Amino acid sequence: MPDYNLDREVKPMAVAVIMPRQGNTVESCIITEWKKKVGDTVAVGDILFAYETDKAAFECEAETAGTLLKVLYEEGDDVPVLENVCVIGNPGENPDDALNGVAAALAAAGTAPAAAAAAAPAAAGDCHPVIMPRQGNTVESCVITEFFKSVGDQVNVGDKLFAYETDKAAFECEAEFAGTLLAVFYNEGDDVPCLDNVCVIGTPGANPEVFRPGAEVPAAAPVAAAAPAAEAAPAAELAEAPVVVGDLKISPRAKKLAEDKKADLSKVVPTGPDGRVIERDVQKLIDDGKLLGAVAATAAVAAAPVELGVPCDDSYTEPMSNIRKVIARSMVASLSTMAQLTHNISYDATEVKAARALYKAKGEPFGMDKISINDIIMYVVARTLTQPEHRALNANLIDDGKTMKYFRGVNLGMAVDTDRGLMVPTIFNADKMTLKQLSDTAKKLAKECKEGKISPDYLQGASFTVSNIGSLGIESFTPVVNPPQTGILGVCAMKDAFRMNNGQIEVYPSMNLSLSYDHRALDGTPASKFLRDLKINLENFNLMLAKG
Repeated sequence: MPDYNLDREVKPMAVAVIMPRQGNTVESCIITEWKKKVGDTVAVGDILFAYETDKAAFECEAETAGTLLKVLYEEGDDVPVLENVCVIGNPGENPDDALNGVAAALAAAGTAPAAAAAAAPAAAGDCHPVIMPRQGNTVESCVITEFFKSVGDQVNVGDKLFAYETDKAAFECEAEFAGTLLAVFYNEGDDVPCLDNVCVIGTPGANPEVFRPGAEVPAAAPVAAAAPAAEAAPAAELAEAPVVVGDLKISPRAKKLAEDKKADLSKVVPTGPDGRVIERDVQKLIDDGKLLGAVAATAAVAAAPVELGVPCDDSYTEPMSNIRKVIARSMVASLSTMAQLTHNISYDATEVKAARALYKAKGEPFGMDKISINDIIMYVVARTLTQPEHRALNANLIDDGKTMKYFRGVNLGMAVDTDRGLMVPTIFNADKMTLKQLSDTAKKLAKECKEGKISPDYLQGASFTVSNIGSLGIESFTPVVNPPQTGILGVCAMKDAFRMNNGQIEVYPSMNLSLSYDHRALDGTPASKFLRDLKINLENFNLMLAKG
């Protein structure tokens, strides 16, 4: 148990920095680069080291200021998650003192040791704050979407505490300490600054209020810690795994209440997170008399005169998700700041369709049976963009339209539809990949987007984007350019087309392509030439593939 001795002089303590856990299944991470060396001065927010899992790369930022006193692992080492990696403190301190508990706990909490010592009258006992992690260098805050534990619950190392999301991806925070959940400082739906304390784990009887963000040392007696338990009662229901009834997600206790009281769930209005039906929604049905028996009784009165219904507004509102807000801002900015227009062209997809059929039938031994038509199109797009005459489409228009940033390689954005909204991961250096490499990379990025595990680093840096909605039967559309890019290609459905060949009507597979571009960056003729060259390359896909 940490020693909060009030009679001794409080001095700054060295603190240990641990290897973060990135995902529920990650057991260790490899340090790829140290950004600081022993003896360097460290400020809060400085990048200490870069590390990677088997899926993505990350950077660890300092949560306390001082001097880097000791490094426990070197570049290339595979470090278990939650293991101490280095020590920050004041010159002259023994860094080994930080590896024994209290300093490491305070460092993980993002709480200054002096503040904790000053608060010791209320915090006598073992308390460990849990902070809002920082996911990516540009992320300043995250929204809590669900709590899995409520005040008073027992917590083990590795237990899920809460789910949270940035404007791009969703994550879950796991406990790094065992004990009891003593306090929760934020509610579901709150936008929490990164590194702020979210909740506190400790031993019953300890007062967690010293860790409340922005709060002075509380004078309240320890019994005040019992108050949040009553407030957290709804959170206990939300922490339960939802049950699916038809198209509804419903909490177990709400389902039980509905069954006991025979509430008519067809008339329920969900108010819980993510459209979940919770107990208060079912109770409102009961209070309003919307019961299954009442429906039957009403149906029995067949001869009753027809009456006009009472005018009402049977609707409900809910806040837009973070990702929808970001998409909205981006699309409005795109259409209001660019001179956008769209050109359309169709191509003979005979070779592309035949290649896809070949890969599906005989590609399994070569790992190529999953290559899709969209993979083939992205492969051809990347190589067409490398032609010097099309460089204005493989570019970003920056500085309020004053500067063109041209890319030597092609960083291809790929629109992915997810339950949380549209995401556009980047296939970096797509023009240098084989068809199989591009296909494998695209599928991995799409999977991580759908699972909400994509690193923010892969949701930026694209030079051109491909958006394919052909699987939905769309034959033509106007894709919106994603600024600061200058172009986006819309891929439409394949359909049968007809043409004359030696006096005979011939049927062939045709696919439409829609190119939207920023007229500030290029004119209609070069945009049309890109579509023309893309059409030629797709219609001669086998030759392009042989060329490499």
